[in-house]
Formats: sequence, structure tokens, C-alpha cells
Amino acid sequence: MKNLWLRKIAVALIAILTFGLYTPTYLIADEENNEVVSPDDHDHSEIAVQVVSEEKEDIDVISTFTEKAKEQSLAKFGPKISEKVEEEFNQIILPKIELALENILENEDTSYVSITEQPSNGYGERIFNIYNELSKEDIAKFHVRRDNRPLDGYWFNFHYHVKDDNFETHHTLGEIYWDKNTPPKWMS
Repeated sequence: MKNLWLRKIAVALIAILTFGLYTPTYLIADEENNEVVSPDDHDHSEIAVQVVSEEKEDIDVISTFTEKAKEQSLAKFGPKISEKVEEEFNQIILPKIELALENILENEDTSYVSITEQPSNGYGERIFNIYNELSKEDIAKFHVRRDNRPLDGYWFNFHYHVKDDNFETHHTLGEIYWDKNTPPKWMS
């Protein structure tokens, strides 16, 4: 009985230390017969664990990039604009950014992909870029543009561009209404 608990603890510790990428199946015991189960008996479950781990890693990358995208966006807005549009941005635009990131990164090796740290200030559109660290090439560019519609006021138009079409097409994420008055410069 004591050996069974030691094996379980050893399996748990090894799984935790390797972030679940490796589980020593040879230490798992058959509780009814109190025998050690051979690795051949668990090949299918080990493959399933690896697939689940890879999917979890992809989700973690997307959530990390989404969190960084939110930080960069709020930095871009500055306190004056953030105060007024942050809630609407979090509810409408951020989920669409997350979906766009999933689509953009699904065919990329995410171990070499980063997000730029400095949005453009003043009247520039750039919020952040997604780029390949090895080739130093941009993969996608996320922007926000100010649109002044006569009699309607100012709108913030969120969109992105991808390298597949040489960054020419606007892929719309959504719009947020500002006011009839001119919004302050970015990051102010």
C-alpha cells in the first residue's frame, strides 16, 4: 500500500515538473492486482495527453497574446481615451482581436512569434504588430484609425493587416463611437 502511494506521488511530481509533457506510465500501478503496468498498455493515453498538452499550449499562447494586445491597446489610448472606451473595447473589440490572433497564428511556429511593445502616439494608427523574431518580418499589424463622419462625430475604427496580401486589405474588427468633439491625441 505504501509503495502504491509513493508511485502515485512520483508520477504526480514528475508530471508537474515537466509541465505535463511527460508522465512516467511505468510507475502507474494496477490497483486491483497491485502490479506495475507496462508502458505498452498506455501508449494511446500518452498520445492523448500529448495532444491535449499541445492544444493547451496553443490556448496559452493565444491568451498571452490577447492579454498583451489589451495592454498595448490601453497604452495606446492613454488615460483620457481609456476612461471613455475601455469597457466597450473589452466587450466588443478584444474578443475579435483574440479570434484574429487565433486565425493568424494557426499556421505559425509560435515559439518565434512576438508582439511589439510600443504603440504609435500622436495620430499614428499602430497599436501593435505581430512579428517573427528570427526573420524580423511582420506577420500582422493591428491598427486603430480615427474617422470623422460629418454630422455623426468621431469613431475609432479597429482593423488589422496581414502579410499574405502585403498588408493592403483592411480586416475590420469593429468601431467605437467617441463623440462629436475631436478626441485627444493617442497616449495623452
